[in-house]
Amino acid sequence: MRVIGIDPGLRRTGWGIVDVQAGEVTHVANGICASEGDDLASRLLSLHTQLSLVFAKHSPETAAVEQTFVNKDAAGTLKLGQARAIALLVPAQAGLDVAEYAPNTVKKIVVGVGHAQKAQVEHMIKLQLKDPQVAGADAADALAIALCHAHHAKYQSRLATAICNSMTGARA
Repeated sequence: MRVIGIDPGLRRTGWGIVDVQAGEVTHVANGICASEGDDLASRLLSLHTQLSLVFAKHSPETAAVEQTFVNKDAAGTLKLGQARAIALLVPAQAGLDVAEYAPNTVKKIVVGVGHAQKAQVEHMIKLQLKDPQVAGADAADALAIALCHAHHAKYQSRLATAICNSMTGARA
């Protein structure tokens, strides 16, 4: 299973891709889509185009996006929400289901502490993914989101198998 994690931002949207196979998680690629343009519409279009190219190149099978937290600045929160819409739209256009995770959930899964610092998150993704070259803090956050989703998917699969087995056993 190929997982893309997306850390939405209006200036920089981070992305990170991991493969999950036989319980092993391996790094595929990561990067940052830097918005271009003078107005909001141009910047959003730029993010959409760049993220669409990432999808075309790497063909992820599932996606996860970090949920937005509310800023003190309402205008900033609204703009982040618009960038987040692009992060949700591109995987939806590719026909993928999109999971969403709160920042504290990502940190708890990857680091073990819900209020971990960015440096701790980056350190743990480097440990878990065997020291990949990371394009920057936004890409590191995106890889953490991908790892979080990979862990959730693994346990959801085990849960579904257990439920199926218990239902089959109950019928026998």
